[in-house]
Amino acid sequence: MNDLHGRLKNFAVAVYKLTLKFRKDSLLNANIDQLIRSSASPGANYGEAQSASSTKDFNNKIRISLKEMRETNYWLEYFNQILPETKELAKLIDESEQLCKILSAIAFKTRAK
Repeated sequence: MNDLHGRLKNFAVAVYKLTLKFRKDSLLNANIDQLIRSSASPGANYGEAQSASSTKDFNNKIRISLKEMRETNYWLEYFNQILPETKELAKLIDESEQLCKILSAIAFKTRAK
């Protein structure tokens, strides 16, 4: 497993662990579930990209990873506005933004080929 794949997996695990603290408010459960799904998807799609059958397939999987990471960033910012701010949430937002930049750079480089 390369560093980015591990970083994406660790990010998804950290998001999941943080959401366990939010489960007390049943009104948020649908949004929490969406955050969990969107945070795990970039790593899964990045892993799929590693065994892509073509450059086009690789680029498509990377773009899906990027889209899902952007969605995750939205949900993290959403929770940051409606819940008491935590250091963990701020760290996850920062990590999400960094991962978006990395995936965006990969997508841009492979698109140019």
